[in-house]
Formats: sequence, structure tokens, C-alpha cells
Amino acid sequence: MSDDSSNGQTKSSWLERLSQAFSSEPRSPEDLLRILRDAEFQQLIDSDAMSIIEGAMQVTDMRVEEIMIPRSRMVTVKAEADPSSYISEVIESAHSRFPAIGDTSDEIIGILLAKDLLPLALRNNLTRDSIRDILRPATVVPESKRCNQLLKEFKENRNHMAIVVDEYGGVAGLITIEDVLEQIVGDIEDEHDVDDDDRIREREHGIYAVKAQTPIDEFNEFFGTDLDQEAFDTIGGLMLKEFGRLPRRGETTTVDRFRFKVLNADNRKIRLIQVKPIA
Repeated sequence: MSDDSSNGQTKSSWLERLSQAFSSEPRSPEDLLRILRDAEFQQLIDSDAMSIIEGAMQVTDMRVEEIMIPRSRMVTVKAEADPSSYISEVIESAHSRFPAIGDTSDEIIGILLAKDLLPLALRNNLTRDSIRDILRPATVVPESKRCNQLLKEFKENRNHMAIVVDEYGGVAGLITIEDVLEQIVGDIEDEHDVDDDDRIREREHGIYAVKAQTPIDEFNEFFGTDLDQEAFDTIGGLMLKEFGRLPRRGETTTVDRFRFKVLNADNRKIRLIQVKPIA
């Protein structure tokens, strides 16, 4: 049999299998996920592609407040301050963008890009006036904004950061394009990332976002708990035991004096968990 004939049969077989996988019309996102997981089981979609699909579908339901960097963890610069007072912090943080604030942290003057500092430094021109001249406009979004909508705006406007405000107009935090993309493809780490600082993030109103790979001992130290460190290595492992299976986004369980809610999970692992103390 010729190679062309063999390739034709292979292509036909693949199309038939794909058609069979989607033979039942999905009537809900859950139906669609079931069909896609069946396609993965039949090896029509590999596990990495399935993970990205699930992440993309979950992002459509996620709000900015669920994954933003809270105000308490924002690294800012004061627009009217002498650059020498904050240049060392800019270097140590290794961030690429910094909100420039006015008299209060609720007054966002603009966004300072670290790369814009280099030409000024080379010309020995790091002054308050020169810094104000290079500030970029700040994009402001509400806490309730859907993450998929924000990602679209980031792409259209070629922007990488937005300031998040609450219902009263106060600054609640900030969010970057990386924060959104991580919900789709998983953690994006570079040489400047420090895991210990990123695993547990405090949000407003005593609610925390905790990465599933957070070690139990680190969780215990942070929250003053005594969860079993021998039976499980990570919070994600503890969640698997509590549910008795791989939970889906939005499912909750109670452990010790905390309520755990799955914020992000795919067909292979839990990624992000919301932790809230029980009153």
C-alpha cells in the first residue's frame, strides 16, 4: 500500500474518532468539558492541551478580585518623592512596573516602567520632574470585572497592568497579564520569582488565596494551625484527601477552623485555593 493511501486512511480514522467524540451536542459548559475529557481519554487531545482548555474556560467565570495582588502587597513609588528614596526598592523588587501614587495610595498618578529609568540614570537625570514625564497612564478596572474580558483588553491595548478599585473607588490591588495567564497555563516563573512570597496572598476582608503547592508546614506557620505534616506534603494533597477525588472549581470543604474553596483546578491537579477563617 502506498504512503499516500496509508496517510489518507490515518487522516480518515482520526476524523472519524473526533466526530464520534463530539457526536453528542453539549448543552452546558459541564457537557462540553465531559466531551473534551472523553476526547482526551481517546487521545484526541493531549493532557497539556486539555489543561489549557480547562483553564481558559475557568477564566471566563473568574473575577479580578479572585487573583489580584492585594493593596497591602503592592510595591509603589511616590510621584513627588526624590527618586533616590525608592530606587533601591525598585531594584530589589525586580518588578517591571510600579504604580506611582500621590499623597495617598488611593491616588494613582501613573505607572512607572523600570526600563524607562535606565536612560535617565545613564544621563544622570533621575529627578522628580523627569520621573513624572515618563509615567504611563494607569488602567483602572473594578474588582468585579471578568478575567477573560480583562485579558482581551490587555491584548487590545498592549497593556500589562491594571489598578483594581473597589465599589467606593478605593484602590483594592493590582493585576497583571501574567496573573491572568497563569490561571490558564499554570505558574509562569522567571529568575526573579520567589515562591515563599507568592504562595499565600492576603486579600481583602481576611480572605486568602493559597497556591495548592504550598507546603503544609508553611501553611501551619502562616495561619497558626496544626495540620498533619506527615500525611501530606502540600495543601493540594490535603484537599484531595478531604474531597476523596479531584475537586472542581467552586467546590468547598471545611478543615480545622477554615473553609477552603477551589478557585482553579484542571483535570490533573488543583492550582489555587481560597482560604477563609470560620467565624
